[in-house]
Amino acid sequence: MDVPLTDNPLKYNFFESIVNARRSVRKFDPGVPVPDDAVRRALDLAALSPNSSNMQLWHFTWVRDAGLRQRMVPVCMGQNAAKTASHLVVFQTRGDLWRRHARWNLEQADPGSGRPADDRRLKLMRKYYAVLMPLAYRNDPFGLSTLVRRLGSFLLGLSRPVMRLGGRGWQRVILHKSCAIAAQTFMLALQAEGYDTCPMEGFDAVRLKRLLRLPRGAEVCMIVAVGKGTPAGVYGERKRLPMEEVVTVV
Repeated sequence: MDVPLTDNPLKYNFFESIVNARRSVRKFDPGVPVPDDAVRRALDLAALSPNSSNMQLWHFTWVRDAGLRQRMVPVCMGQNAAKTASHLVVFQTRGDLWRRHARWNLEQADPGSGRPADDRRLKLMRKYYAVLMPLAYRNDPFGLSTLVRRLGSFLLGLSRPVMRLGGRGWQRVILHKSCAIAAQTFMLALQAEGYDTCPMEGFDAVRLKRLLRLPRGAEVCMIVAVGKGTPAGVYGERKRLPMEEVVTVV
């Protein structure tokens, strides 16, 4: 699908080069360590990623310690990317922190920030984070919260378009979408620095949480291995389906 460049071809060409250069590299050069500062910058940019309702229900565990990384290798099913990485970053969802993050968003909307107390946007934000977020994220042992969400969505949906709120499965999808966007930002940022990455989904989540002492409410989205790639680490030519099979224009 050929799309003509319009406003800023230089920026587009630079971004295109980063996306084209980014590959899932599975063997890194042990003689070329990735500087800590590069990882820090990439994490800073990952935290700026778009996410659902600005709730930022994610956490990034940066494994710098070489000994701990080696202990993670069998947990990562012995993947070469884990064996040879300079750094491993574990991207997690943290749905259990929704109350704390909703309060934080409310604090950002405080009139002390310069907005008048009767500002319409301020009122909407208070309603959003004090009412809608609890409705969306609250759970209970008996599933009553899920029932209320689904019933409310169904009744409101009879007369107008509504977001169809659901149960824990629906919540997990929302959380993992945001976390995956952050992981992609992280990988593109490191590619711009001249380093390579490999997102790994093959791991023992139970053993990983135990090894890293992750909180009970954390759920691992993916592990990203970081290093300087080698030619042997790229397993073949990149192949994609024809655009006509994945894009529909209506």
